[in-house]
Amino acid sequence: MFDRLSDLNRRAFIDGVKTLSPAVPATFSWGLVTGIAMAKSVLTVPQALGMSLAAYAGSSQLAVLPLFAAKLPLWTILLTAAMVNLRFVIFSAGLAPHFGYLPLRRRLVLGYFNGDIIYLMFSKRNFPVGYQPGKEAFFWGMAATSWSSWQVSSIAGILLASLFPDNWGLELAGTLALIPLIVSAIATRSTLAAVGVASVIALITLDLPYRLSLPLAVVSALLAGTFADLMAEKMGARATTKAVTGSLPPENPITRVPPRAALDGSKKSRSIR
Repeated sequence: MFDRLSDLNRRAFIDGVKTLSPAVPATFSWGLVTGIAMAKSVLTVPQALGMSLAAYAGSSQLAVLPLFAAKLPLWTILLTAAMVNLRFVIFSAGLAPHFGYLPLRRRLVLGYFNGDIIYLMFSKRNFPVGYQPGKEAFFWGMAATSWSSWQVSSIAGILLASLFPDNWGLELAGTLALIPLIVSAIATRSTLAAVGVASVIALITLDLPYRLSLPLAVVSALLAGTFADLMAEKMGARATTKAVTGSLPPENPITRVPPRAALDGSKKSRSIR
C-alpha cells in the first residue's frame, strides 16, 4: 500500500498505531460483545466468522441479528444495515479530498478498513488535502490496529461465547470506553453543537424502525456543526469590522484642513488689514 522501505512512511505508520492505541479497549469491548451476540443468535459459527470478516461493522451486525431471528425478508435486513452504515458515506466524502488521487482499487480497500474512531482521529490531525508523504501510512497504522483488535476480540467472542454470562454488561463497558474518546474530540464550539444535537436526536428517534435514528443523528450533527461554523464566521467578521473601525484615529480639529470658504474669508480679512 505504500513504500515500506521509506523511513518517513515507517514512522508515520508507527505514529498511526500509537494514535489509535487508546481506542483499543473500546474496540476490543465492542468486538467481544458483537462476537458473543452473533454466537448466541441463529447464526452458525462459520456464518458468524464470515460475517465478522466480511462486514467489519459492529453496529450493523448487531442491528440485523434480531431480524435474522425473526426471519424477516432479506430486503428488510439489507435496508436496516444500509441505514446504520449510512454514516460511512459521510466518512468517505471526508476522506475523498485526501485520497482521491489513489486508484479506485486502493480507495475501495481503504474504505473497507475505515471506521468511526479512525475517521475521528484522522480528522483531528488536520492534514492538508491531496498527496502528502506519510499521510496514507498514518491511516494504515490506525486501520491495522483497529482491524486486528476488532477481529481478535470478535472471533474470541464467537468461539468463547459460552464463557461469558449475559449479565456481565459488556455493552456498557464498550460504551464507557468510547466516552473519553468522544469527549476528547470536542475541541470547538461547532463540535460541541454537533455532539449535543446528535445526542438529543438519537434519543428522540430511538424507537424508529430500521435504525433510522443513527442516520438522522448524523445528518443533524452535520447541520448543527455547519450552522455553528457559519455563526462563528459571522461573529468573527463583525468583531473584525468593529476592531478596524475602532482603530481609525479620530479627526484632529487642529490639523483638519479648513474648508475653502474659510480660507477665502481669512485671505480677505488679511487684505483688509
